[in-house]
Amino acid sequence: MVPSSPIPTDTLPTAVAVVHEWLVNRAGSEKVVEKMLAVCPQADIFSLVEFLDPEAAVMIPPGKRVQTSFIQKLPWARQHFRQYLPLMPLAVEQFDLSAYDLVISSNHAVAKGVLTRPHQLHISYVYTPIRYAWDLQHQYLEQAGLTQGAKSAITRLILHYIRLWDLAAAHRVDCFVADSHYIARRIWKTYRRPATVIYPPVAIDRFRWNQPREDFYLTVSRCVPYKRVDLTVEAFNRLGLPLVVMGDGPALAALQRAAKANITFIRNPSDAMVSDYMARCRGFIFPAEEDFGITVVEAQAAGAPVIAYGRGGCAETVQPGKTGILFGRQTVDDLVQAVEHFDSQRSLFVPETIRQWAETFSEPRFCQELTAYLSQKWLKFQQGDELE
Repeated sequence: MVPSSPIPTDTLPTAVAVVHEWLVNRAGSEKVVEKMLAVCPQADIFSLVEFLDPEAAVMIPPGKRVQTSFIQKLPWARQHFRQYLPLMPLAVEQFDLSAYDLVISSNHAVAKGVLTRPHQLHISYVYTPIRYAWDLQHQYLEQAGLTQGAKSAITRLILHYIRLWDLAAAHRVDCFVADSHYIARRIWKTYRRPATVIYPPVAIDRFRWNQPREDFYLTVSRCVPYKRVDLTVEAFNRLGLPLVVMGDGPALAALQRAAKANITFIRNPSDAMVSDYMARCRGFIFPAEEDFGITVVEAQAAGAPVIAYGRGGCAETVQPGKTGILFGRQTVDDLVQAVEHFDSQRSLFVPETIRQWAETFSEPRFCQELTAYLSQKWLKFQQGDELE
């Protein structure tokens, strides 16, 4: 997966813009943007809003300023910027990118909808097509309590409009890059466009893999419905095995009420605490269907075997029988059986082997693959060759 030698960045244009939806914390997609800026240090940064706290703001290189949209100044934008989703297509189209040769959009919602000219190359790195507007609309409406009534009708109308705009916006992109083969298939299903896969960067080096394993299982996740932390809690209520749940979110209180005494919650763990627990846990539990799932690779970087739902990105990032176990259905029974099966065979999982696999998703690998891809597409674009 890693090119044999570094790709020179002087094969790229000097006028580059990186467009991201919103910069409010330093999560998975923001870490991708951080490495995009390492590949293209000359790039200017555009985002609908920017509310990074000082700790997260380190991802922005010194001297760089994020150019934001009019949503930044709207009432309550800091706390409720997502509520302005109907305005986001309009807002992203107002960015004037005419001075740039290469535009890279970092997209899970509307960033790919920026307007570019024929002399500009637009490459979109996609984490997912807009989930709540496409395949997860009905699940989203149910979880939000919007299955009927006037608010439901208005929300459905807005999502219909978003789908129409999103499909039109996809035609503005010259080349798509997906963060997994799973997302590449979703891009084809949604937009009928091919996508090259470049796995996102994972900070492998911050994890220790050779620590003694202790007698507890671990899950690290935002406590929101689609992450299925409820499945993990119910399964471990039945198993009675020690479990540590790290993360916060609107479903946390309900999960705590449902959990038995063998389950411990840590609400706002630091990065250092997450790394430490991953290095010591018996196994890492991941029941969600994720686009990629960076925490799954991080756990493997710490030498921890993974027990995960076998759809989505985990089908690509976990090697069954070598670095973990995949279960076939998102049910309590399936997860319980997977944990019991793992528990009977856990001596077969070698931390050093698990760590070596995780290293194929490293940050240097991402930077080299992205640089090579951008250089190749830029050369073809200049020569007037077919890009896809």
